[in-house]
Amino acid sequence: MALDCGVFSFRSVASHPLSSVKFSQPTVKASAFSSPLAPPIVKLNVRGKAFPGDGRPETKESPLVVCFGEMLIDFVPTVNGLSLAEAPAFKKAPGGAPANVAVGISRLGGSSAFIGKVGEDEFGYMLADILKENNVNHEGMRFDPGARTALAFVTLRSDGEREFMFYRNPSADMLLQEDELDLDLIRKAKIFHYGSISLITEPCKSAHIAAAKAAKDAGVVLSYDPNLRLPLWPSEDSAREGILSIWETADIIKVSEEEISFLTKGEDPYDDAVVRKLFHENLKLLLVTEGAEGCRYYTKEFSGRVKGLKVDAVDTTGAGDAFVAGILSQLAENPSLLQKEEELRDSLKFANVCGALTVTERGAIPALPTKEAVLDAMLKPVS
Repeated sequence: MALDCGVFSFRSVASHPLSSVKFSQPTVKASAFSSPLAPPIVKLNVRGKAFPGDGRPETKESPLVVCFGEMLIDFVPTVNGLSLAEAPAFKKAPGGAPANVAVGISRLGGSSAFIGKVGEDEFGYMLADILKENNVNHEGMRFDPGARTALAFVTLRSDGEREFMFYRNPSADMLLQEDELDLDLIRKAKIFHYGSISLITEPCKSAHIAAAKAAKDAGVVLSYDPNLRLPLWPSEDSAREGILSIWETADIIKVSEEEISFLTKGEDPYDDAVVRKLFHENLKLLLVTEGAEGCRYYTKEFSGRVKGLKVDAVDTTGAGDAFVAGILSQLAENPSLLQKEEELRDSLKFANVCGALTVTERGAIPALPTKEAVLDAMLKPVS
């Protein structure tokens, strides 16, 4: 293999077979992967190092959104429509859903922070630099000397199926410990955002629960995007149980159509009655993303649909995270959107455009738009 100018090229094929993971609706094929890049980790109780310096970006007055979870390297094929095995080369791109959201919010002019763990390796320090370059507060980032930064190979096949291959054995993000949390940073947040991947294994699961509790106790709004990745869970049942185990603590939840089908065991994700089954008593906003078609929104008082922006998609990686960044950046500044439907609809139009612009470039973080780009796209006439 050779790594050149951000492109990961295969010059030879490894002798051991690797199977791939394909996401389709309603059937999901899942396989687990061990990383050939690092020896097995036997000592899990390793306290990670903090980022050198104070980790603080330039001061912003905007309300803070803290994003918790994984940050990793996505490898995206340079040619569309091929399986991972057929792809001739890969471009490396920083990713990981919570980190994508943090960078997305900052690009949109908001204030964000990331809490998570990476390896004390070249990729880990590269990711820390990405946060710094994008003005994301990284005080809560930790480095593990005994585990590697996670890798994910992602592609969109010609038949429309997304295909993933993960390298975690375990990866550093899985090893974040409760005593490594920056609780003061969490308590300062207006919104605390997270996914479900950090719930899969210990010690990160306990760290996740402790972080969310600290946020809830401090009156912080909790935002949840399950971001279902079945290959990382032991089974479908454990994934469903794990995702739903924290469902009722969230104030805002964003799900995809596929995730609704999964969580309801195959029910119709386009049926409002089915979606309403996922609406719990304390939920303030439930969002359902539908790709290029836009999104649906549900509150206790009202519900509706907001159309998306049609674009020529190059890579759909990170589109949902860009959407989340778009709506959270708006809600952090104006929480009253939850009670004002027309204002909420305007903010969801903004979020839809954030997602649409992201699919026009390869990789997640590299493609996240600025506020100026989003507003410009919203002003252009629809043909």
